[in-house]
Parts: sequence; structure tokens; C-alpha cells
Amino acid sequence: MTAENAKKPTKRRTASALERACRTKGLRMTGQRRVIARVLGEAEDHPDVVELHRRAAAIDDRISLSTVYRTVKLLETEGIVERLDLKDGRARYERAPRQHHDHLVNLASGDVIEFRSEEIETLQTEIARRLGFRLVSHRLELYAVPLDDESGTA
Repeated sequence: MTAENAKKPTKRRTASALERACRTKGLRMTGQRRVIARVLGEAEDHPDVVELHRRAAAIDDRISLSTVYRTVKLLETEGIVERLDLKDGRARYERAPRQHHDHLVNLASGDVIEFRSEEIETLQTEIARRLGFRLVSHRLELYAVPLDDESGTA
């Protein structure tokens, strides 16, 4: 895989798109849910619930951590956001992607880099076929340290 196959995280949806997705699913949009949807819509990283709460409370200090937990769980159940259980022990969240992508986790910084590789997609499909299966879904997470990290440990 070459460096040009990797892509930096980009804004894929706006808060209004998340709000529309909520309405399409029949969810009632309270003021606090709107704030949480806006925070998720503006996130270019993969925040955990504590970070989502920090960002939302900066906009509306009446939003409690339990409200963020309940809202994120509801959005996950409805398929509006996806939960990522990465090696750092914290569940992180991202808007449900329109196009499949994989993740590389920088263990030195905690950053999560989204990428797509047609070579990897083809290889996974071929491996499943060789083993007698038709691939219907998968999730790939790579855990790495920068090449210039002398320790080489996680």
C-alpha cells in the first residue's frame, strides 16, 4: 500500500446531515440532542463520550455526561454513528460512514487515521473465498507507531 492510498480524516457529514438522519429515523430532536449532533458533525477525530461531553458542555453547560451517553447509544442503535472499540480501552465514535474505510491507530499519539485500500479489500474477499466463504462485512484496525519512534513499543 502506498502513502497516497491513505487519506486524512475529513468532514463527511455536517451536523444538519446528522440531524436529518435523526429525523428520518423518527427521533425527536431536543436542543441537547441538536448540540450533541452538531459536535459529532463537526468532529474530525474519533472522540469518546467524555470528550463529546466536554465539547457539548462548552456549548450548553446543562448537558450532562449521562445525556451524552444516552444520546450516543441511541444514535448507535439507529445506525447514525458507529462505535469503535480501539486498543486504548475507550469506546470512540464516528459518524456512520457513507463509504467503507479502515483505521490505523497511532499508538504514540492516539490519533486515528482513516484509509481505504482496494488491494486490502480485494485480498480480504479472496481469502474468504479460498476458505469457502463470501465476505459480507469486515473491520480492519491497524495499530502502529511512527517510523521515527525509537522505542518501537506500544
